[in-house]
Amino acid sequence: MTTPIVQLDDICLNIRGQSLLNHINMALNPGEIMTVIGPNGAGKSSLLKIVLGLYKPSSGKRRIHKGLRIGYMPQKLQIDQSLPLTVQRFLALAGNPNRQDIEAALHDVNALQTITRPIQSISGGEFQRVLLARALLRNPTLLVLDEPAQGVDLHGQQELYQLLAGIRDKRQCAILMVSHDLHFVMARTDQVICLNQHVCCSGTADSVANHPEYLALFDQGIEKDFAVYTHHHDHHHNIHGDVVKDETSSSHKQCSGHHHD
Repeated sequence: MTTPIVQLDDICLNIRGQSLLNHINMALNPGEIMTVIGPNGAGKSSLLKIVLGLYKPSSGKRRIHKGLRIGYMPQKLQIDQSLPLTVQRFLALAGNPNRQDIEAALHDVNALQTITRPIQSISGGEFQRVLLARALLRNPTLLVLDEPAQGVDLHGQQELYQLLAGIRDKRQCAILMVSHDLHFVMARTDQVICLNQHVCCSGTADSVANHPEYLALFDQGIEKDFAVYTHHHDHHHNIHGDVVKDETSSSHKQCSGHHHD
């Protein structure tokens, strides 16, 4: 039986008299990709802070696997435009000045070409990849991402989620990320939690996408345009995160998302 690397048992969070999370249960196993979705104000960032150990729950228990190493990619990071800072120096400031490790992390996120450039001169998409490389420098067993695709167009999002799946396969780390909407997240995730202060529904991407509570939540003017994407799967991941080739490769996973023109 696999031991979860992070487990939340009946977690509640109240801050200044406001209830942010109610009776949350979740378990993330090694090598899994879990996506937490929900509207603004659903408590997604609060849930991440519980997982990261930045917030102490008002009740319930957070359990972590011994030896857990977390790499965190924030939603936004402001850098002073006047700082003479190359990408390499920026990453070295994260606590690992070894150039070989920095090059390996940038290579894994397809951003090695930025290493000598001023951090202020790279594009928004490149900066997202550099932030991801910064998280990878911790050699994490768990990668935590707060809305990594924010401000990235649909094609860029698809590339990002393919990249994350490749990082999981190569580095054998679990990934926990939050998202305001679905897009291509569904095609690249093993487990989905739909959150609105409480867990509305959870399970595989398909089961959540078709769950009445999910459909009701995203049909209340929060997200209107609804589209369906399909992604071809010819493999799956075992409990250790290993890639296992399927015997047949004719199955498709239907993935639901919200398409913005």
